[in-house]
Amino acid sequence: MDLKQYIAAVHDFPKKGILFRDITPLMLEGKAYQYAAQEFTNFAKEKNATLIVGPEARGFIFGCPVAVNLGIGFAPVRKPGKLPRKSVTLTYDLEYGTNSLSLHEDAIKPGDRVVIIDDLLATGGTMDATIKLVEKLGGIVVGLAFLIELDDLNGRELLKNYEVKTLMHY
Repeated sequence: MDLKQYIAAVHDFPKKGILFRDITPLMLEGKAYQYAAQEFTNFAKEKNATLIVGPEARGFIFGCPVAVNLGIGFAPVRKPGKLPRKSVTLTYDLEYGTNSLSLHEDAIKPGDRVVIIDDLLATGGTMDATIKLVEKLGGIVVGLAFLIELDDLNGRELLKNYEVKTLMHY
């Protein structure tokens, strides 16, 4: 299936000079959404995943159906202050400033085989921080999956020690 036909290109969003790849048309097309979720499910199954992790918020959109398909759990990675119980937080650098992500302390059991799913791989910073949170709690990251990869931003280089599955490249 050609998933690119379901991705809208939005110029100058969120600011001038940015070409935003909007995934919402894909989500509105049931067969395309189902296809993407099944591709991620197949990947996670091949990796013998015992847990799916997804960063806020679009990682939830693709990670949750995979967890349901496999009958395994889903752990959300959120911005600090959004998780109600004890969590671990990691702050990481962005091009202009910093960002932080949190994960419940009990979300990962030592030895969990984790596949992390997100909508987009750009520079890899969010995914790298998510990996560090999972590994800090004893999880084994066995794969990373993305709907879209922006090849010119070289995010895969930061993630070179992990198997990456991407459904579309731009």
